[in-house]
Amino acid sequence: MSGDTVFDLFVIGGGINGCGIARDAVGRGYSVALAEMNDFASGTSSGATKLIHGGLRYLEHYEFRLVREALMEREVLWAMAPHIIWPMRFVLPFQKGGIRPAWLIRLGLFLYDHLGGRKLLPPTKTLDLRSDVAGKPLKPLFSRAFEYSDGWVDDARMVVLNARDAADRGATILSRSRVVSARREGEVWVIEVRSEQTGAVTTFRSRMLVNAAGPWVDQVLAGAFGRNNVHNVRLVQGSHIVVRKKFSDPRAYFFQNPDNRIIFAIPYEKEFTLIGTTDRDYSGDPKSVRISDEETAYLCNAASEYFAEPVLPEDIVWTYSAVRPLYDDGASKAQEATRDYVLKLDSDAAGPPLLNVFGGKLTTYRRLAEHALEKIGEAIGIKGSSWTGKSRLPGGDFAPTGYESEVSKLIKRAPFLARPHAERLVRCYGTLAGAIIGNAARPEDLGRFFGGTLYEAEVRWLIEKEWARTAEDVLWRRTKQGLLLTAGEAAGLEEYMAGVVVY
Repeated sequence: MSGDTVFDLFVIGGGINGCGIARDAVGRGYSVALAEMNDFASGTSSGATKLIHGGLRYLEHYEFRLVREALMEREVLWAMAPHIIWPMRFVLPFQKGGIRPAWLIRLGLFLYDHLGGRKLLPPTKTLDLRSDVAGKPLKPLFSRAFEYSDGWVDDARMVVLNARDAADRGATILSRSRVVSARREGEVWVIEVRSEQTGAVTTFRSRMLVNAAGPWVDQVLAGAFGRNNVHNVRLVQGSHIVVRKKFSDPRAYFFQNPDNRIIFAIPYEKEFTLIGTTDRDYSGDPKSVRISDEETAYLCNAASEYFAEPVLPEDIVWTYSAVRPLYDDGASKAQEATRDYVLKLDSDAAGPPLLNVFGGKLTTYRRLAEHALEKIGEAIGIKGSSWTGKSRLPGGDFAPTGYESEVSKLIKRAPFLARPHAERLVRCYGTLAGAIIGNAARPEDLGRFFGGTLYEAEVRWLIEKEWARTAEDVLWRRTKQGLLLTAGEAAGLEEYMAGVVVY
């Protein structure tokens, strides 16, 4: 038992929405507990295209409210976490007779520039690809392009930093803890949670429950609550491929395909290019999602329509897939389904309330949390007021344009660090990078070397501060060092972490 404690709020789901709601709520004075059945961001929230963006293509589906909210959030989130979020320019090549006429693209970009209160991000401009370096990797038939602003985010780190900040503010945050039942008893929810590591079952009580389980939101309603035949979300698979660097320019590309879908080609982890995403309906278990041969061929072929040097399956060094839980609005095609979020309050007059969270996207997670807190306030009483818009995530307490300065500070503190290593540490941890380095005066002081730029000091930090329990947690969610480590080095890390017992 968890004793006589009755939480104000119990959140199911450790993706970006669940962690965002927990952080906002505890910051307002609510007592909060959160349970995630796997690792944080192990589902949808680490399988995105990793953009902080308004969603240019959503304008075609008249989702103006969503686009405006997302555009307004770009600079808010950049200021919150300038270590894991930064601006990126996107090049949209245009071909006469293409899918979308130039006037339509110009109109969309005009709205993009003016809907969202842009202050620091530069505006749209037109490029001559015959003279601009952005044209070099492309086929010569592309002579014109539009260039516009959006942002990039390390999605999995944004999730874990929300969880970390929520815990630092007093929330009870549980990873690898599955909710096995939830029932109303009088004025409280009684929730049973099983540790996936030890098998122990703990009982929690809460005045309100939030179901933010992402792709599993309907399964939670069916399993934990015994509700059958629920169908609120449409599961849509999105897959990505990572290849060796196709271009040196820091800008990304926005490619339009003949089937009206779009893909991005984005600079990734300095030495790679990320290409995605696909959109197709999915009916299996979300945890089993994998890229298909059809999707691989689609992404290679679509990118090869633009790049002078084709993208081949043998060029791929990594793939990842995730299932997006889109609110089922009855759209005929997966790519047309709404990306907006829907919050439904299930208030039983005879018992405590339940809030179900459907849909959403990375860029609007903070606003989703604020709207969720409005409904929570209506249901169990208002505490505090909105505060996250001016807040900082852990390590993000420096100016949005101050990344290079933070790198210089870290190198000055630890001159033995190679610049690429220092840059990566600041990108991951911001001003907390120095705490990881500690008093080290040479590389050996950082402990065991695992490969890439990964040392024991960082792994220990991730275990103790960020709930990392496996090599996968470290290599593919907390960092992307999995792209650099050999299979043998990864196995060595797994063996090391297995010997560090933390429950």
